[in-house]
Amino acid sequence: MINQPQWPLTLYFDGDCPLCAREIQLLRRRADEHRLNLVDISLGDFDPAVVGQSKQTLQDCLHARFADGQWVTGLDATLWSWRAAGLDRWAVPLTWKPLRPLLELGYLLFCRLRPHLNWLPHPQGSKRCTDKQCDIHQR
Repeated sequence: MINQPQWPLTLYFDGDCPLCAREIQLLRRRADEHRLNLVDISLGDFDPAVVGQSKQTLQDCLHARFADGQWVTGLDATLWSWRAAGLDRWAVPLTWKPLRPLLELGYLLFCRLRPHLNWLPHPQGSKRCTDKQCDIHQR
């Protein structure tokens, strides 16, 4: 567990994921750039080799890295990104030991389902449009 975080925390997220993009909008509005940096791994110019991870690894679950190089993943990446954005009240339940196994299971299920949720509306609808064509998924 992280005792004294070395800010900023860099959060690597998939901007193509509609649910992820909604959470990032909230974090972006709340976060101080000295505490949280947001990196969209879905952008064409993102090179996962620079951070020593494969793109697939970064897509499989949420990853974040503190300024001292320490990585946190999954629920811990969520916990620390929410703390970095000043959302401590939301983060507290993620620290409750009796609840943690259930939350971990829910997170793992979400990670498995996430690639299949692209039919959900994206908060930046135009993000799905490239080369003057939009990818619209039918339910």
